Amino acid sequence: MDYGTLRGIITIVVMVTFVGIFAWAYSSSRKKQFDDAANLVFSDEEQSAIANNSGEPK
Repeated sequence: MDYGTLRGIITIVVMVTFVGIFAWAYSSSRKKQFDDAANLVFSDEEQSAIANNSGEPK
């Protein structure tokens, strides 16, 4: 196997990996988990407001 064939195989493996990650990230079954992760930053503010009994975040 020469260097050009090896580079071609590696290119195909990387491309298939990229398409797999892309499909996994944009699949509709993962949407709720990603939305929950995106809103995780705001959950700390809500907990602080509840702990302070003020109703407003610090």
